[in-house]
Amino acid sequence: MEGKKRKILIVDDDNFLLDMYALKFSQNNFEVYTAEGGAQAIEKMKGGLNPEVLLMDIIMPEMDGFEMLEKINTQKLCTNCLKIVLSNKSEQKDIDKGKTLGVAGYIVKANSTPAEVIEQVAKILANKVTPK
Repeated sequence: MEGKKRKILIVDDDNFLLDMYALKFSQNNFEVYTAEGGAQAIEKMKGGLNPEVLLMDIIMPEMDGFEMLEKINTQKLCTNCLKIVLSNKSEQKDIDKGKTLGVAGYIVKANSTPAEVIEQVAKILANKVTPK
């Protein structure tokens, strides 16, 4: 994947996973931003960060990923970004809820290696029709 780096905002309350995914994505031509929770992610977007991809966990303290998505949608933040869930919540009702909130992809952490996560994100990005 050569060319321009794509901006990704990774939101997860697990610092180990956050650091690991930040490293892996940066090694794969992504400009990586991180947030340790929904509130921090929203603040970064209000501050002008407009990522191409928003990769988020669902299970987080204070504000879960679904609540974060609702706030992002209500406040019209990240309107053109691809929202992708990376979570261990894998029940169909969670996947359906993600879809109703505008999620472009749903990746189950336990079923995917970091390389597979990057591959899936790249695939979702490739399938997105970008106007330009």
